[in-house]
Amino acid sequence: MTLDPPWQPPPWELDPSQPLYAQIAHRIRVEIAALRLGRGTRLPSVRDLAARLRVTPNTVMRAYAELEQDGLLETFRGQGTFVARDERLAHRARKRIATQALEHVRRVAADLGMELEELLRLGADSEGGAEEDVCGGGM
Repeated sequence: MTLDPPWQPPPWELDPSQPLYAQIAHRIRVEIAALRLGRGTRLPSVRDLAARLRVTPNTVMRAYAELEQDGLLETFRGQGTFVARDERLAHRARKRIATQALEHVRRVAADLGMELEELLRLGADSEGGAEEDVCGGGM
């Protein structure tokens, strides 16, 4: 834990159609998973981050609470909120992000009436550059 100046997030654009606290929590989780936000790093105060992101302090407080519940953050009264010092932190953050991404891809596959593997193959095939005409007719 360090009392150096707090970490400042990169510019974030929040989508007002999605819960703001969840987006903030996700962005911080990504920073931890990508090792851009190291163990023991002090985060901005709730009020400072809220002002920077133009959201209410309650929104940031809820995001911090979710991350603290997940074991990614620690709050010390009078000192601030810090990235937890657990060595497995980045792995846990990456695992949660990967799980969420996989759940999303499974939902997309189910919505399309496809198996997960079929959707992944189709996605991988489209990366080759040559896209097929899905409607069956050419131009």
